[in-house]
Amino acid sequence: MKKGEYALERESEFSWRMDPSGKMRVPGIIYADESLIRDMDDKVFEQLANVASLPGIVQAAYAMPDAHWGYGFPIGGVAAFDPDEGGVVSAGGVGFDISCGVRCLRTGLTVDDIEPHKKKLADQLYKHIPVGVGSTGRIHLNDKGMQAMLRGGARWAVEQGFGNPEDLEHIEERGCMAGADPAEVSDRARKRQQDEMGTLGSGNHYLEVQRVAEIYDRNTAAAFGLQVDDVVVFIHCGSRGLGHQIGTEFLKYMVLAASQHKIELPDRELACAPINSELGQAYLGAMRAGINCALANRQIITHLTREVFADVLPKADLTLLFDVSHNTCKVETHRVQGGERKLYVHRKGATRAFGPGHPEIPETLRAVGQPVLIGGSMGTESHVLVGTEQGADLSFHSACHGAGRAMSRHQATKQWRGRSVVDELAERGIQIRSPSMRGVAEEAPGAYKDVRAVVDAAEKAGLARKVVRLEPHVCVKG
Repeated sequence: MKKGEYALERESEFSWRMDPSGKMRVPGIIYADESLIRDMDDKVFEQLANVASLPGIVQAAYAMPDAHWGYGFPIGGVAAFDPDEGGVVSAGGVGFDISCGVRCLRTGLTVDDIEPHKKKLADQLYKHIPVGVGSTGRIHLNDKGMQAMLRGGARWAVEQGFGNPEDLEHIEERGCMAGADPAEVSDRARKRQQDEMGTLGSGNHYLEVQRVAEIYDRNTAAAFGLQVDDVVVFIHCGSRGLGHQIGTEFLKYMVLAASQHKIELPDRELACAPINSELGQAYLGAMRAGINCALANRQIITHLTREVFADVLPKADLTLLFDVSHNTCKVETHRVQGGERKLYVHRKGATRAFGPGHPEIPETLRAVGQPVLIGGSMGTESHVLVGTEQGADLSFHSACHGAGRAMSRHQATKQWRGRSVVDELAERGIQIRSPSMRGVAEEAPGAYKDVRAVVDAAEKAGLARKVVRLEPHVCVKG
């Protein structure tokens, strides 16, 4: 099959290979079925080839089944770099919303418990949790508080009274990313964030109340504490203005420094710096601080959500299943050509998906594997998957992160009106709350790929295994 100027060789029903050509150092590997491949924008393959051209890349450049055109890296892109071979770190390979991710909370409730209270629950969540462009929360951080938050992440949030110490065991990096350097975060980035903690933001960010509609893997679902008709909460957001500012600033620095490091950029959006360079280390310090900001943000929103449930449905008991990010660069040990190597794994719009037994998985879940949280588009189903052992060799233990856009936001607003989308979903029993009808139109369900096709492809490729399917009942979005 040809996609643009690139020839794809089918390796299996759910795996495709782009052999190195031009300046590519490694092949590109795409995990998807034929239908998803045909519908992917040609730009995805151009961007994947560009990623495969970067110095120090190891094994292959990967695209997940939800891949679509992004900034520099395709969204749904994964690439690992070896610092001892001149490997680079790329701000575009992490993305502007550093550590954007998903958190899943069990509620101890069933769908029958929430059905009579859905409207009130939607109203109170919308009232209590700030959402939308420029939204600010009830927390104001001075410089000392900002530094503590950037170093401590969700641990800092718990120390401030936002949640329980038990939450931390079920958060990636146990709630705090080591190596964060607040000194590398600019005054402008800090200023943007000082009033934004505990806010959802806009775009595709949301808080959704969902019911477990179907179980695929009973043993793993039981280990996750999930049964049919159980109610869970998904929280999807990231590092807000701080992460965006870090990305914006370091992309500029990396473009200017590329020639100094003798890096020939196939695309300015792929600006990068050697991992072992002063600039590379500065970005990693700032990026890790951005990860802590996102972890703290989701922890505060969890506390606010618990307050609403305690008021509307007092018998609820919100416990954290897992929290995992999908815009990061992490140092991980992986098997490559028969030996173990410490690599810098970029995941942009891709979720870490460790398999059973991995030491980074919480002890209570380690025997079955890491939960992989796949959010659908607004008003459509979401999924919980679990990492697999074979995912280590397939994609550095990575999987898809959502449905993936099928059209741009601009195209979506030409096809849908927000009020019509809200009314249509209400007829299906889904309560939507948003400050922006344009934002609703941009995130209309039809603007995204079929999430079930995406997770089916991820499972059949071996990246992760399906555990449960979730259906939405309440959605608060930007």
